[in-house]
Amino acid sequence: MPLFAATDPADKVALLNAVAILARAAGQIELFYYRVGTVTSTKMDGSIVTAADQAADTYIVKNLNLLTPNIPVVAEESFEAGEIPDISYGRFWLVDSLDGTKEFVNDSIDFTVNIGLIWDGIPILGALHTPENGIVWGGILGEGAWEECKDGTRKMIAVRKSLPDKLSVVASRNSQNPELDAYIRKMHVKEILLRGSALKFALIARGDADIYPRTSPTMEWDTAAGHALLLAAGGTMTKFDGSRFDYGKPNFLNEKFIARGL
Repeated sequence: MPLFAATDPADKVALLNAVAILARAAGQIELFYYRVGTVTSTKMDGSIVTAADQAADTYIVKNLNLLTPNIPVVAEESFEAGEIPDISYGRFWLVDSLDGTKEFVNDSIDFTVNIGLIWDGIPILGALHTPENGIVWGGILGEGAWEECKDGTRKMIAVRKSLPDKLSVVASRNSQNPELDAYIRKMHVKEILLRGSALKFALIARGDADIYPRTSPTMEWDTAAGHALLLAAGGTMTKFDGSRFDYGKPNFLNEKFIARGL
């Protein structure tokens, strides 16, 4: 597995390219456990964690600290272990090394590696990787978004303009609830796509879906990379009341949100 040299955070293109490589390398760690099996345990909040989560978390945190020594890293598994860095400077990484652990243990391909960079409350750069099919999505706020195939070829992506009477809604396969159902019923829906992990952001960013409403709990590391990708692709993400969705909140707990294209 590669180790990373320090990169100037001002060179966001070089930084994103390095983070994309890092996401791929972490994905290879996860694929090893995905194919041979892994031991699961239950956290205090009732969610599950695997050896794959922990191994990938350790690898990503180590290399982000090499890549950007002056930018702290908030990573899910490290946070759960009590490693909570000072983010008062306003710039920090948010990492979910294996988003969609339920999908992972149930042999679904809908699990992702999420790495997002926060700058004064806003996700300005992010990489999202689906290890099973080898795709990486990356984006920089104001500079566009791309999709990179397993062979390294890239194409630019962007959200599509939605048709209000034929909306394609993407929702969590594992987080259905009456509040979400009621919200979706108010729309003119053509189809509902049930998918796992932050992959839902990528589906909107590449123009395969129009809107992703979320009413059940998430953490900042669940959304930062996907949010950055969506903004770079021309989409938006707000709280349910339409106000800005910020990062660096107490305990890193998210509010309900709506992610959408045009």
